[in-house]
Amino acid sequence: MTPTDVAVQEQQTSARGQRVVNDFSIQVATVNGSGSQTANLVLLRSILLMGVPVSGKNMFPSNIAGLPTWYTIRASKDGYIGRKKEVDFLVAMNPETAKEDVLTLDAGAAVVYDEPLRLKELRNDLIFYPVPFDKLVAPVCPDAKLRRLVRNMIYDGILAKLLGIELPLMEKALGKQLGKKAKAVTLNTAALKAGWDYAEAHFTKQDPFWIERMSAAIGKILVEGNTAAAIGCMMAGVTVVAWYPITPSSSLADAFASYCKRLRHDPATGKAKYAIVQGEDELASIGIVIGASWNGARAFTATSGPGISLMTEFIGLSYFAEVPAVIMNVQRAGPSTGMPTRTQQCDIIACAYASHGDTKHVLLFPEDPAEAFEFAAQAFDLAERLQTTIFLMLDLDIGMNHRLCRPLRWDDARQYDRGKIMTAEMLEEGRDFGRYLDIDGDGIPYRTYPGTHPTKGSYFTRGTSRDRYARYSEEGPVYADNMQRLVRKFETAQDMVPRPLQANAAKPTKYGVIYFGSTAPAMDEAIGLLEEHGHLLDRMRVRAFPFHSSVASFIADHDFVYVVEQNRDSQLRSLIVNENGIDPVRLIPIVHYDGTPITARFIAKAIGDHQDHLKVTPLRKAVS
Repeated sequence: MTPTDVAVQEQQTSARGQRVVNDFSIQVATVNGSGSQTANLVLLRSILLMGVPVSGKNMFPSNIAGLPTWYTIRASKDGYIGRKKEVDFLVAMNPETAKEDVLTLDAGAAVVYDEPLRLKELRNDLIFYPVPFDKLVAPVCPDAKLRRLVRNMIYDGILAKLLGIELPLMEKALGKQLGKKAKAVTLNTAALKAGWDYAEAHFTKQDPFWIERMSAAIGKILVEGNTAAAIGCMMAGVTVVAWYPITPSSSLADAFASYCKRLRHDPATGKAKYAIVQGEDELASIGIVIGASWNGARAFTATSGPGISLMTEFIGLSYFAEVPAVIMNVQRAGPSTGMPTRTQQCDIIACAYASHGDTKHVLLFPEDPAEAFEFAAQAFDLAERLQTTIFLMLDLDIGMNHRLCRPLRWDDARQYDRGKIMTAEMLEEGRDFGRYLDIDGDGIPYRTYPGTHPTKGSYFTRGTSRDRYARYSEEGPVYADNMQRLVRKFETAQDMVPRPLQANAAKPTKYGVIYFGSTAPAMDEAIGLLEEHGHLLDRMRVRAFPFHSSVASFIADHDFVYVVEQNRDSQLRSLIVNENGIDPVRLIPIVHYDGTPITARFIAKAIGDHQDHLKVTPLRKAVS
């Protein structure tokens, strides 16, 4: 930044009364399929390279191309990465939504827009920067077919100049985004510079928003949850994946496949040491996973809500026959097709009790890509230790949006936990092997791999009722004995899964809040907003089901506990009530389910309104 730029900054007086540094949101409104994603990610990464905590939220349609899409970038000097609904700086590139986008802005916001849209005529309380995009892109990109894609980089150059983002950092982010595509790098760099030069020559900065260097993002990485989970699967030793494409989980399987192509080929022969199968549907995919796991491989499938619905029969087989399996469920808005490209936490009940009959499944709730990585790897140890299906409960917000998080770390000394395996040596020693025999009292029996011993340790894997030695039986006491053992195993899981994390308010309080998964960034920010208004809450982030005993204790210690989640029916609350026998009146649902990520202001208002209501003293008739 030049001394002139600094002087200009010092002279600015904003419509909001002061300069706003590293604490605002940018929304880019374009058309799906126009190639704006590259420009948006370059902008996101360049702000991060300035050392400013940043997050990106993509709201896009479920069709291939042509409908509106919005990408929101939030810069927060305080490190808040949850969604912020209010837009401070709009880039209006879509003629169909431009008018509405402008009319919804708060006074004092800034707008960069395509000049022919004539948006300046709509309001006089905003700051407008009209840009002749077509005129600027023509000399940069002689190929008319490519101009539609390259023109987006012009608004990056405009914003870099207006906001104070250093141009070399923009170019560095562009190089990272486009990699070795030399022609694309050259064209987009020229467009970036064209935007910068135009802003320098034609605009006097009037808005209050600035990006300035800081060090708050040091030691953090920017990554999608689906990618992080795929890396966790790689580190966990997965060799088999079977899946059927479905939004928003497809990128998880794609990421895993790309890592396998780089890392899972025998260096001597070049042969692949993995199998990735696209099944004809979701039911076939989970069947392949169960078959591979039965044979001793580590395997998973990636899907979303509609896929879970189709998989339930095989999930029941995994539970009852006790075969390990891992399902990466990247949740989206349902029911039925619902909103495929919107986020929710609406598969909690469906996964916890998936399949007919009495079933209970282990669910893991990561809050960000770092935990998605860790929990994905842990899921395979849990699946083999518990000999059952483990669900990693991601959602679109975590899975498909770039999130700032701590680095992904792996201990090279870590050993895979394959659980209770009866070896050939143990069988030779005369150990009593009953496939469903509970020797240790924890509900978990021993299993053998196929071919463990030529004459011992074999059994018939069936989905029908059987005794402790895997012999078919429909006798009531035998069936009940087996079902009760499965309950013991589920209780054992309470101490194996990640425990809840608890934080207490600065002063003792009668109120608490429970939350989980992708609600965490908004909840962390909401706590500060609530404290500003005198509302103190102890908080607990649940990280797994079955619930640890501390969940019931936390609820018992408070008069009221708010349960924050992103679905209509408050599914986590229902699960807590059902599993712990809690009086539902004591659990106050705070639900958000329009498909957009929950915000801190939404949470703070909902809880604050309830707290204020509790403080109202009812009028009483005076007694004479």
